[in-house]
Amino acid sequence: MTFRILVILLLIALQGACATSPSDESTATSQQEIAEATQAWQTAFNSRDPARITAMYAPDAVFWGTTMKSIATHPDAVAEYFKAAGSRPNTRVVFEEQHIRVYGDVAINSGTYTFKDVRDGQATANLSRYTLVFRKRQGTWLIVDHHSSRMPT
Repeated sequence: MTFRILVILLLIALQGACATSPSDESTATSQQEIAEATQAWQTAFNSRDPARITAMYAPDAVFWGTTMKSIATHPDAVAEYFKAAGSRPNTRVVFEEQHIRVYGDVAINSGTYTFKDVRDGQATANLSRYTLVFRKRQGTWLIVDHHSSRMPT
């Protein structure tokens, strides 16, 4: 009887030891990939090129832009929002605080970013908060959900 209990306990221990979980190294690598994808979005946004920006989004992405009155649920609606980028050639975004979490092929980056511009000769800076949800598809991290809103004053 004692032998059976020991065998059962050993099997339970082995089962726990064999359970797969991401290593710290793979998590750090994935977090770095998300930081790089976020930097790529910043670079695309600052290029003021709508096609370059929207290429960062998955075809099924949803987007709730800072100045939108309704959520974009179609690639054309996302593209339309960023077409206005050309009318504000001086606007730039800089990411500030970032909190990256990775869950397999899904990652979330939440934090703050500042939109800087020059309007009527005056420099402006609008602090906003964001959530970017990425999904890895065919080896590429694409944005599947993006929410942006101005920070309350």
